[in-house]
Amino acid sequence: MRKRAITPFGWEIKKRLAELHMDQRSFCQKYNIPENRLSNLITGARKAERYRQEVARLLEIDVRDFENDRDDAQNDGKER
Repeated sequence: MRKRAITPFGWEIKKRLAELHMDQRSFCQKYNIPENRLSNLITGARKAERYRQEVARLLEIDVRDFENDRDDAQNDGKER
């Protein structure tokens, strides 16, 4: 199984979690976010817009800085 690349928004999520001394699982459990949705946000596998906004709010990330992430992730692996 091939792993997906981490998007810039995904790196920001990971950075903020590290700053808060939390791992993905504990963050998801604390805020009732499905672990697979957080993973999707990190890799850009799915838009998961509802959770994108919620995670950004909880981690104090400005999603406007990462608006192009979603489009780039959706185009990965497709002919250009």
